[in-house]
Amino acid sequence: MIIEKNKVVSLTYDLAVKGNTIESVTDIQPLKIIFGTGTLLPKFEENIAGLKVGDKFNFDIKKDEAYGDFREDNVVELPKNIFEVEGKINEDVVAVGKTVPMLDNQGNRLTGIVLEISDETVKMDFNHPLAGDDLSFKGEVIDIREATEEELNAGLQNSDCGCGCDEKESCNPDEKEGNCGCGC
Repeated sequence: MIIEKNKVVSLTYDLAVKGNTIESVTDIQPLKIIFGTGTLLPKFEENIAGLKVGDKFNFDIKKDEAYGDFREDNVVELPKNIFEVEGKINEDVVAVGKTVPMLDNQGNRLTGIVLEISDETVKMDFNHPLAGDDLSFKGEVIDIREATEEELNAGLQNSDCGCGCDEKESCNPDEKEGNCGCGC
């Protein structure tokens, strides 16, 4: 069996940026996706399409085909009061370095990293954590099988994000913006 649309694919991989491995997905808890459903970067899918169990892969994805350039206009200062619940900010959630899920004015899901907190504002970075980086992947296909009807209708419930994303709540396959694996 080969990797093609609507097959459940399990992969192990190492993701490196500038020669440094930043993520390793092992066979203990492999990345499991339904191929061709938009959960991976298109260039990642292109590079693994047609592979079979046991095949190894090793490829690079340039930043323009990954998460693009880092954009300064994605770093914004927001009024501090929008983070208040009952007049207070939960400092366990809104703290420098924390990732905060948010919605924009159109209801689209965004994830930002808190950079600074002042008396009046919260400075946040809404760039993807890997924006501006070329990505290098090295891994192996460890399983391929037919997707069940239930899986095709509901999507796989993958519990781990791939490619540098730490926020598991952004890894809901039912929210296409979440993109588990190589696209959180």
